[in-house]
Amino acid sequence: MKIAQRAQRIEPFYVMEMAKAAAERAALVAHTDAPMIFLNIGEPDFTAPPLVQEAAARAVHDGTTQYTPALGLPELRERISAWYSTRFGVNVPARRIVITAGASAALQLACLALIEAGDEVLMPDPSYPCNRHFVSAAEGRAVLVPTTAAERFQLSAEQVRANWTAHTRGVLLASPSNPTGTSIHPDELRAIHNEVSQRGGTTLIDEIYLGLSYDAQFGQSALGIDDQIISINSFSKYFNMTGWRLGWLVVPDVLVPVMERLAQNLFICASTVAQHAALACFEDESIAEFERRRAEFKARRDYFVPALNALGLNVPVMPDGAFYAWADCTAAANKLGIKGSWDFAFEVMNQANLAITPGRDFGQADTSRFVRFSTARSLPELQAAIGRLQKLLGHTP
Repeated sequence: MKIAQRAQRIEPFYVMEMAKAAAERAALVAHTDAPMIFLNIGEPDFTAPPLVQEAAARAVHDGTTQYTPALGLPELRERISAWYSTRFGVNVPARRIVITAGASAALQLACLALIEAGDEVLMPDPSYPCNRHFVSAAEGRAVLVPTTAAERFQLSAEQVRANWTAHTRGVLLASPSNPTGTSIHPDELRAIHNEVSQRGGTTLIDEIYLGLSYDAQFGQSALGIDDQIISINSFSKYFNMTGWRLGWLVVPDVLVPVMERLAQNLFICASTVAQHAALACFEDESIAEFERRRAEFKARRDYFVPALNALGLNVPVMPDGAFYAWADCTAAANKLGIKGSWDFAFEVMNQANLAITPGRDFGQADTSRFVRFSTARSLPELQAAIGRLQKLLGHTP
C-alpha cells in the first residue's frame, strides 16, 4: 500500500512513545513501595467541576444530543465572548468565535484555510510538535527559529524580520508555551504582529494555557492587539476538560464563512454533549473553582522549580504560565555518566520510577539538553518525585 507523503512527513510523537514505555514500567512496579510517578503528560489532574458534569448528564438525559450548527452552539459562543470581556477586558464578538473539536481541530481549520502548498510558517524552537505537524499536513513547512532563555524561548520581532522570505505566510506562536511555560511580552507580540502585517502575513497564536497565567504582565490575550490576529483556545487546560475534546478559535470576520464551510465538511460540529456541558464552565461557582485550581498550579510551580534548580536541573526561565518546567539536564546527566535528555529520561524512568519527557519532540535547537517536567500532578507527588531525584543524583535532602 502506498502511503501519502504528507503522512510520512509527520514524525512520531515521542511524548506518547515515552508514555508507552512508562506504562510498561508502571505495570512492573505498581505493587512496590515506589510506583510510577507520571510527570510526562501535560494533562491536569483535576477533572471537570460538578456543574459541568451535571450539565453533561442533563444533556444526555434530556436527549439534547443532536448536531449543533457547525460554528457551535450560539449560547456557548456568547458565553466565551463574555468571558473575554470580563477576564481579559477584550471585546470579542460571538460571531467571530468558532467552536471546534478541541484546539487540534481549531489549528487544523486555521492551517487548511490559510496555508498553500510550499508556504512557510515561522515558529519558535522549542515549541509544541503537533503545531508544526498541522502546518505540514496542510502542505506547508514549519520553519523553526532557534530561541534562547534570554528571549524567553519565544520569537522576537527581529527574528521575524531576519527569517522572513518570499515563501513565508505568517507565524504560529504559543503564549504561554508548551514546553517552556513562558509567554511573549505584549509589547514584543505587538511588534511581531506589526512585522507580519506589514508583509501581508497572518499571526496565529495558541492561547490554550492563557487562563493559567500567573503574572499579570503576561496574562493578556493577543486579541487585544488587533482583530486580525487568529487565536486558538481550548477547554482542556484551564477548564480541565481534556478528554471532552472541545476548543475554539477566534478569527477575523472575513474568515468566519470559510471556517464554517470547512467545519461543515470536515467535522459537522464539535461534540454536542461537551458543548452543553461547557456552558456551565462560566457559572460563578465553576469560575471560582477554576481559580482555586489555578492557585494550586502556581503553588506547585513555586515549589517544584526551585527544587529542580537545587538539584542542578536548571530551569533557565521561570515559567509564568501553564504547568511545565523546561530543565537543562546536562549536569545531572553527566553525574549519571550519560549524555543527552533522551537517555537521561530513560535513566530516571528505570532507576527512579519517574516518567518525564525528553526534549526531542520540541525542536532541534539545543533540545537534546532539556527535559520537560509536567507539574500538573499533586504537590505530594511532586515532593515524592524530588525525593527520588535527590536519591538518584546523590543529593542530601
